[in-house]
Amino acid sequence: MKKMLLLQWLLVWGIALLVLESEAKFGEKSEAGARRRRCLNGNPPRRVKKRHRKMQTLDLGWGGEGCRGLYPRLSCCSKTDSPGLHMDPKVFSVTNNTECAKLLEEIRCAYCSPHAQNLFHPPERTETSERQLVIPTLCKDYCKEFYYTCRGHIPGLLQTTAEEFCFYHVTRDSGLCFPDFPRKQVRGPASNYLDQMEEYDKVEEISRKHRHNCYGIQEIVRGLRQPVGAMHCGDGSHRLFILEKEGYVKILSPEGDLIKEPFLDIHKVVQSGIKGGDERGLLGLAFHPNYKKNGKLYVSYTTNQERWASGPHDHILRVVEYTVSRKNPSQVDIRTERVFLEVAELHRKHLGGQHLFGPDGFLYIFLGDGMITIDDMEEMDGLSDFTGSVLRLDVDTNVCSAPYSIPRNNPHFNSTNQPPEIFAHGLHNPGRCAVDRHSKDTNMNLTILCSDSSTKNRSSSRILQIIKGKDYESELSLLDFKPLSSGPMVGGFIYRGCQSERLYGNYVFGDRYGNFVTLHQNSVTKQWQEKPFCLGNGPSCRGSFTGHLLGFGEDELGEVYILSSSKSMTQSHSGKLYKIIDPKRPLVPEECKRPVLPAQPLASECSRHCRNGHCTPTGKCCCNQGWEGEFCRIAKCEPPCRHGGVCVRPNKCLCKKGHLGPQCEQVDRNIRRVARAGILDQIIDVTSYLLDLTSYIV
Repeated sequence: MKKMLLLQWLLVWGIALLVLESEAKFGEKSEAGARRRRCLNGNPPRRVKKRHRKMQTLDLGWGGEGCRGLYPRLSCCSKTDSPGLHMDPKVFSVTNNTECAKLLEEIRCAYCSPHAQNLFHPPERTETSERQLVIPTLCKDYCKEFYYTCRGHIPGLLQTTAEEFCFYHVTRDSGLCFPDFPRKQVRGPASNYLDQMEEYDKVEEISRKHRHNCYGIQEIVRGLRQPVGAMHCGDGSHRLFILEKEGYVKILSPEGDLIKEPFLDIHKVVQSGIKGGDERGLLGLAFHPNYKKNGKLYVSYTTNQERWASGPHDHILRVVEYTVSRKNPSQVDIRTERVFLEVAELHRKHLGGQHLFGPDGFLYIFLGDGMITIDDMEEMDGLSDFTGSVLRLDVDTNVCSAPYSIPRNNPHFNSTNQPPEIFAHGLHNPGRCAVDRHSKDTNMNLTILCSDSSTKNRSSSRILQIIKGKDYESELSLLDFKPLSSGPMVGGFIYRGCQSERLYGNYVFGDRYGNFVTLHQNSVTKQWQEKPFCLGNGPSCRGSFTGHLLGFGEDELGEVYILSSSKSMTQSHSGKLYKIIDPKRPLVPEECKRPVLPAQPLASECSRHCRNGHCTPTGKCCCNQGWEGEFCRIAKCEPPCRHGGVCVRPNKCLCKKGHLGPQCEQVDRNIRRVARAGILDQIIDVTSYLLDLTSYIV
């Protein structure tokens, strides 16, 4: 009896195990069925015959290897099955010679994939089961590259962010995603797609170009305090001048040493903000193109001093001209300060304030709108005529009464409605601008690119190409896009260095959170194309970049630098300076090396002899009040000195003996009394002599 019960118990457990095993096998088969190779119409893919491969390429409408190079054995695109029937013309209308068009050509091959049904109808996407996706589910890194490359060409992509777009189009599990070649495939002939190693290498090469060739960054110096810019002076010394927001300019030597003594220290007059969004502080620095000879530099900063101490404004933005010290080429002579321009502003955002010299020799100043309304402008009595504008000034003038003159070809040179200084207007929040010193169009216009907030939507950003007389309130921008994050855009430089050949001619910029982008001008169409800019070799393409992006820099060789600071803006000395490095080339190729010249003191005739005035950029000695002559060596006295007096200082006469007063107009009576007493003594002496002589004769 016990044996019978034991046999029954074993039989029940055996049947249960068989049922469980069959269910497990059925589940595996059902899951495999979900991943089974199927075309969009549910049919299994077909083996591609040699006579159909050429026709398949023709059906796709583009040359080269076509989808045959991606799916050489099995394909859903046969001779009579054209994938073009499934394509949305709004998305696949990009046919120009751009990187976006090349990506779209490859995405068209997803219809030929043996897993087309899973790529366009992923099992985990239940919400898409009733409608077909226009593009397949994309791999994560491929999706971001597709978004940043094509958002300027496909209008639909502009209405969403990269995160939203990829959330919808990226697979949520480890399933198939496009490009499904050669990822998740077995290397070698065992693959269902790849029948030989040569085909695999060819497909792998196609896939590699979607993984961005990242650039490296090298930390140059740390311990900076809120660095906002870095530039060179063009004198051959290869020094880098770093701007710190609080009002310091420091020198980085060619050897990488930060000189302890500041090149310029104006922190006592600079009104700086440390809270997020407060743009006040030291804003810009530009060296005169002939700095090596005249030592002129121009600085912009915010302040609240002197006659501006009261009023409806919050601060003023001031542009000042300085001259480097005659004796020390590593220090500015603060006494040479000359106020160049002043603009009153109400708010602490949208300030702009950057300025630069173009290849035409003129000074360009970029001013934000300061978030000023029409009511604000009425309260300020016209003091904000320059806000939201690009000014172009000629600083090479010999007129001592004015710091600059107006170029005659400025668009409003003879206008009575607009200030003649304005070159273009309609800017909102320019976040740094750059001029291409190697490029001019057929009309000799310069290439000046600026990052700015959008006209209609302040949360959007745009890249502007500054052109004479344009109004960017209504003018189309070079590129409109949503920011890569919630941070403001920070404009950079057009790379004209020697170290990276593939970056040459690209405009590098980014946002505050370290998302970088480049623009490259197509040599054929002359259109600017957008690409993400990858830093580092890791999956995040960030490398060792940390903190918030505050600005960019450029050295004398055209190499580009990145300036950052920690998230806490109140932390002191947390700023860093990075240099962009192309890992495909040595750090300093031999052909990129240039001799380093020692910084020399000023040696111009004006700087040597002009002691009581300032030198213009062209070398004329402009006298201070009370001085005159060729080199301001002759003092002026008004009214002039009298009775032979000499003017030694302004309104200070050196009088001859016997005269007094500011102009030697008075006679010194004490001197006359002394003179009379001397004459009487002489008379008495003569009289006594005569009396003695008479008595002797008698």
